[in-house]
Amino acid sequence: MNTFVQALTSALGGKIPGELIIFLISMLPVLELRGGLLAASPALLNVPILRAIPICIIGNLLPIPFVLLLVERVLAWMEGVPVLGGFAHWIRARADRNKGQIETYGFWGLALFVGIPLPGTGAWTGSIVASLLHMRIRRSFPAILVGVALATVIMSIISYGLLGVLFG
Repeated sequence: MNTFVQALTSALGGKIPGELIIFLISMLPVLELRGGLLAASPALLNVPILRAIPICIIGNLLPIPFVLLLVERVLAWMEGVPVLGGFAHWIRARADRNKGQIETYGFWGLALFVGIPLPGTGAWTGSIVASLLHMRIRRSFPAILVGVALATVIMSIISYGLLGVLFG
């Protein structure tokens, strides 16, 4: 992830404002808020933390209601298209691998799944799993919000604390 974030920031840096770069990175699946805060850190774009946090949170959360509402329909459509069917099955298999803790612990399982910055976790994956588990949006979206808040704290410490000391 770090290499991809570095590549994006170097490709876009100087062409568009740093704030727009971190917003766009935060919207992307896999990178999300984690990648946005890494890009914003003193090691890369040096966007002040108090400016970076709300930008990354909004960028990360903006696509989530659409994912929660549409992922089931999009995957069903993709499965009917020969070229996309394999990818749709891969997404479902990935969601199935991650559904255990969410089914067991419900709200808090989803919040921790979204919030702990490990590969394959985050708001996008959490939203897909919640949708495929048919969790109600009024229950899953608040859990995702809590998870994004947790990820914000963890990644701010990493990006601005640890990386800030090394590169600041």
